[in-house]
Amino acid sequence: MVSKIIFGRGSFNQLDELISPKRQGRNAPFIFFVDDVFKGNHWLTSRIRLSYKDKIIYIPTDEEPKTSQIDQLTEDIILEYSEQPSGIIGIGGGIVLDVAKAVALMLTNEGESKDYQGWDLIKNPAVYHVGVPTISGTGAEVSRTTILTGPDKKLGINSDYTPFDQVILDPELTKDVPNDQWFYTGMDCFVHCIESLTGTYLNAFSQSYGEKALQLCKEVFLGDHLSKEASQEKLMMASWHGGMSIAYSQVGIAHAMSYGLSYLLGIKHGIGNCIVFDHLDEYYPDGVDLFKQMKANHSIELPQDVCADLEDYQFDIMINVALSLEPLWENALGKNWKQVMTPEKIKALYQKM
Repeated sequence: MVSKIIFGRGSFNQLDELISPKRQGRNAPFIFFVDDVFKGNHWLTSRIRLSYKDKIIYIPTDEEPKTSQIDQLTEDIILEYSEQPSGIIGIGGGIVLDVAKAVALMLTNEGESKDYQGWDLIKNPAVYHVGVPTISGTGAEVSRTTILTGPDKKLGINSDYTPFDQVILDPELTKDVPNDQWFYTGMDCFVHCIESLTGTYLNAFSQSYGEKALQLCKEVFLGDHLSKEASQEKLMMASWHGGMSIAYSQVGIAHAMSYGLSYLLGIKHGIGNCIVFDHLDEYYPDGVDLFKQMKANHSIELPQDVCADLEDYQFDIMINVALSLEPLWENALGKNWKQVMTPEKIKALYQKM
């Protein structure tokens, strides 16, 4: 679990106060990974106080993070500085938070990041790292994974060393998120809840967090009396609780199949989950029904026919990526999931999208 958390509007202003005691010296900088949507946005960047050799690196978010990107960022930092950084600070959405977690891990673990895609392969603790989400829903601020697209798979670095040491939850930072992105990322949280609460890995710990996150998602996406401020605060806490729920259980079919879409077609995680989940009424009937109500309530039109022109070998690539995520399928369908979900069934589902 994340050991230190601060929540509240304007709490981002306390960032320097929180991280300063962790500074290891003049030659050990803090590296700030910032979503490039904030480049030139002085409302946010002016509050990042740089000292000594501290540096801001803007992270593009047009594509999901790749292992090659993590390796390059890690190498650049190692070559530029004589000492290990005092800390890595991620400020942005799920992509930036995952980049921050991954680089913090790779600074203390030899080799390439693709070698650590999987469960509990990390041997050494990460450097001190802090997460500041600027959009709510991914749960990246609390999860023990950092999702990366590698040369032959999309899979997280899942370890007890992955979670942030400190998280700042400031709902005010989400005020300028476009409506469609707000919905897609919020639905990532909603799908977390549905897949966790209906899965075979469910336990009392994950259930308590999942039920609270689901309640908050309903209030945000189906309610009509919330102020913008209340909506921001509730969705930020839904994201936190949803992330905690899957940390102690697992996600399911929508996430497994969206990884395939992302790996082959570059479709971002949030919208990919939506595209897949829209067709999973056979497996999550109540959840899909709620999802369709939320779509209608916010006038969301999902992309159609994203798989229409794919060839058989391309379907095979997506199917193989999806099937490699065995814990997700077992959580969704039980230990005999391979007898239930065949490659042919997965292909038929992709063909609907």
